Amino acid sequence: MDARSNGYLPLEDYAAVGEGRSVALSGKDGSIDWWCAPNMDSPPLFDRLLDAKDGGYFLIEPDEPYTVTRAYRTHSNVLETTFRTSSGVAVLTESMNSGTAGRLPWAELARRVEGRSGSVQFKVEMKLGRRGNTANPYHSTIGKHVVFHVETVLGLLLHSDGVECQWEDEGVSGRFAVSTGERKTFAIVAGRDEPLVVPKIEDVDHRIDISDDEWRTWAKSIDYDGPDRTSFVRSALALKLLLYSPSGAIAAAATTSLPERIGGEKNYDYRYAWIRDAGYTIKAFLAAGAEAEAKAAFSWLLSQLKRHGPKVCYTLEGDLVDDVKEIEAPGYRQSSPVAVGNLATSQHQHGIYGDIFETASRFVGSGNILDASSAELLAHLADECADRWRMRDAGIWELEEDQHYTMSKVSCWQALARAVELADQGQLPTTCRERWERERNRIKDWIGTNCWSEEKQAFVMYPGSQKLDASMALAVRFGFDGFERLKATIDAIDRELGKGQFHYRYSGAETEEGCFLACSFWMIEAHAILGNRQEALQRFDALSDALNSGVGIFSEMIDPNTGSFLGNLPQGLTHLAHLMTLSVLHKEYAPDLENRPQKDHQGEKND
Repeated sequence: MDARSNGYLPLEDYAAVGEGRSVALSGKDGSIDWWCAPNMDSPPLFDRLLDAKDGGYFLIEPDEPYTVTRAYRTHSNVLETTFRTSSGVAVLTESMNSGTAGRLPWAELARRVEGRSGSVQFKVEMKLGRRGNTANPYHSTIGKHVVFHVETVLGLLLHSDGVECQWEDEGVSGRFAVSTGERKTFAIVAGRDEPLVVPKIEDVDHRIDISDDEWRTWAKSIDYDGPDRTSFVRSALALKLLLYSPSGAIAAAATTSLPERIGGEKNYDYRYAWIRDAGYTIKAFLAAGAEAEAKAAFSWLLSQLKRHGPKVCYTLEGDLVDDVKEIEAPGYRQSSPVAVGNLATSQHQHGIYGDIFETASRFVGSGNILDASSAELLAHLADECADRWRMRDAGIWELEEDQHYTMSKVSCWQALARAVELADQGQLPTTCRERWERERNRIKDWIGTNCWSEEKQAFVMYPGSQKLDASMALAVRFGFDGFERLKATIDAIDRELGKGQFHYRYSGAETEEGCFLACSFWMIEAHAILGNRQEALQRFDALSDALNSGVGIFSEMIDPNTGSFLGNLPQGLTHLAHLMTLSVLHKEYAPDLENRPQKDHQGEKND
C-alpha cells in the first residue's frame, strides 16, 4: 500500500490515541506522524505531518506489499490496524497507556504487533523531529540503555526480545517478523525535565489491555441509549482525548497548522482552550452524562475567568496565549506558515458571554449548584455584557474586521437571558436582574430592526451586509425569539452556503477554505428543533455517510468536491456538534430514530 502523495497521507487516514495528557496521530501505513510529548501543547517529537521530508516519525510497517483495515476497539481509544500480505496477517495495536490508578506520571506510547496467520516481516523506523530546525536530537548510552534527547525531553525506545534495532544519528531502524501466535511490543517512554522510569516491556504490553478496559469502563457510563450509540460514544471518546487532565482544560484540537485549504494561509494552532469550545464541550459532556468531566472543565473555565477575565482562549495550563510565531517547516502539503500561538488571544468576542452563561445554565440544569464566588463572577460578567453589547467585536469566526456581527448580538441576548433565568432560580444575585432583562429585550429589538434583510429573507451577517453566516443556526438552539424569521434564515443558509451535505461558514468563504463540519451538524439540529423531523434525519444520515471514510475521527473542515479532510484534528467542535445533534434527534424524535435502519460504523471494531 502506498497512500502517500509527496510524502503526505490524507488527513482522513489518521487515527488518534491519547491518555488525557497528549495525543498521537497514527497513519494507516503504521506511521505515527504527530506526537507532542509529554503534553498536548509541547513541541512535537514526531512532526512528519508538517514536514514529509525531514519531519520525525515512528513507523512499524510490513516490509512487503499489503492491504490494511483499521478500527478502534469497541468503545475504546485503543486502535487496531490489520495488515494482510501474501505471506500472512498481523495486527498492530496502539495505545497511549494509562494504569489502573489513572494517567501514568510519564508518557508511554505502546505498540503491539501480533501474528494472526502465516508470517509477516516488518520494518521499524524511528526518526526524531528537529522542531523546525530549533533542536538537534541526539542519543547517549546511560547504563545499559540507549537514551534519546530532544532539548530537555528524555526518552527510551523499548522493545521485545528478538528485535534487532540499530541506532544512527537520525534515529533507529530495524526489522522483525511475527508468525501465528507471536507478538512483539514496542514502546516510547518519555518525560521532560524529570527522572525517566524504565518499565519492563511486559508491563507496557499489559497496560495496553488495562488502558482498553479503562476506556470501556468510562464509555459504559455514557448516558445515551438511543440509536447510533456507537457513533455517539465515538465522539464522546474523541472529546475525552482533548480533555487535558492535569488542569481540566479542553483543547480545541490536538494539532497545529493543518490548512483549511491546501496551499492556503489559514493554518492556525488549535492546541489551546477556547471559551467557546470549552463551553460547548462541557454541554456535550453534560448531555452524555459525563458529570466528572463537565465539572472539571467548568471549574477550570471559571478559574481562568477569575484569574484573567474573559479572554477568547487560554493555554492548557491556564496562562494567556503567546503571540504567533512561525516555525521553519514546509507545512502539510506545502501549506505554510507553520505556527505556534494564536492571534485570537488579543481579540474580543461577544460570543464568550453567551458561551459562559449557556454553560452555567446547562450545569445548573443538570441538578448542580453554583458557589457564591462563581455566582458573583457571573453577575459581574452579566453587567459587563449589558454594558458592552453595542460595541463591535471580532465575531464567532475571529475575523480581522470588527463589526456588529448579528451572531455576536444573539450571544449577548443569550447571556442576559440565561442570567435572568439563573437569578430567578436563586443561582445568581438578583440585584441587577431587572437591568439584565431590559438589556436583553433591547438586544432582541436591535437585532430585529438592524439585522433582518427583506431582500434575503434572512438575518444577515451584520447590518448593511447581504452576507450570510451559518453560525446563525445556533440561534435556534439558544431559543432566540422569532420562529418564522429563524426558519427563513436557515433556508437561506442552505441555499447560499450549502454545498451538497456540507456548509461554508459565511458568504465568500468558498474562496478561502473548505466547508465547516460543525455548521452542517448545527443546521441539522436547527431543522430538527424547527420541526423538520424527517428532513433532519435524512440530512444526518447523508452527512454521516459522507464522513465515514476513516475511523470516526473528524477534522475541522472538508473539501466538498473531494471529501478530503481539512484543518486541525481531532476537532473538538465537530465532535461535540455531532454529539449534540444526535442528542437532540434522539430526544425530540425517538420514535423515528428507533424505526430507522441501523448501520455499522466504520471506525469501531466489533468484538
